[in-house]
Amino acid sequence: MVYYGQTSCEQDTERYLDVVKYVFSSYKKEVPLVVNTMGWVKGEGLLLLIDIIRLLSPSHIVQMDVYDWKAMAPLTPQYIHLTPGLYTKGKQQGRCRQMGGSGAEDWKPSEGEEDSSVPEFKLLYVNPEFPRAGVAGEARVHSGILRDMSILGYLGQLQAPDIGAVLPLHSLVPYQVPFSAVALRVIHTDVAPTNIMYAVNAGWVGLCRIPDEIRCQNDGPVLLTQTPVCDCLGFGIVRGVDMEKKLYHILTPVPPEQLRMVNCLLLGSITIPNCLLVGQQGVEGEIPYVTSDYNYSILGSGKLKKKKHFKRREYGFDCDYT
Repeated sequence: MVYYGQTSCEQDTERYLDVVKYVFSSYKKEVPLVVNTMGWVKGEGLLLLIDIIRLLSPSHIVQMDVYDWKAMAPLTPQYIHLTPGLYTKGKQQGRCRQMGGSGAEDWKPSEGEEDSSVPEFKLLYVNPEFPRAGVAGEARVHSGILRDMSILGYLGQLQAPDIGAVLPLHSLVPYQVPFSAVALRVIHTDVAPTNIMYAVNAGWVGLCRIPDEIRCQNDGPVLLTQTPVCDCLGFGIVRGVDMEKKLYHILTPVPPEQLRMVNCLLLGSITIPNCLLVGQQGVEGEIPYVTSDYNYSILGSGKLKKKKHFKRREYGFDCDYT
């Protein structure tokens, strides 16, 4: 498992492909593999999907035939063969002749010019019968709800089974982790080193393992300059940061035997569900991490606005066919 740290790969498609390659490299091919692709299938999303198909070489592709299916070409072997992806080239059409129409599926080689590099997979169409299938925008809302439910279910492992009431975050005993024991990296944006602890406090982090040894000249924190593609062993909440003792206070259900292998904390744009913060019971006075009196003129306190810049690199990985 790799922690990508964002709900969309639009800002960093290159790292997304690197993550896919890293995860796929551990596939032993002893059992069938089902790849659930994302719903971004227009523009650069479609080009990225073509890259993924070339990278994974599936035996079957299941394509949803929804109400606006004409906006997306059928992912036939010939289409995948000819169409350039975001980072991979399409096969040159050469002396192929067009048989009519404008779709890539209409391109067929002339007699005696069969191309052995055309991918071999079977395309299957599925016609969903449930209402409003494929309606744009709804999937994003539903995925956000499901993501919050997944986080709540994951954190439910922190609750003791013999206690009837649900304990709030401030009632759970965290692990104390020295700054010098783990490296730290914010995935989705640049944060000044002087503000890094503000960003991490009360953050949802991936508990990861990097192959490099953590080297610290002082008592930390250890900051990575690049986001590693590495194993993620689980998740946690940085419940607090002790600047005097140089300790992170982390809540996580990951068992201790696995925590011993964790040497990297990755902070992404995934946030803790609001109900965990505003619904804390038994608190007198201000609720931890929640305030209504906040000065939004403070530098960095506003919402992050980031322009989308899609970068097309020069065909960075080899495929069976290019």
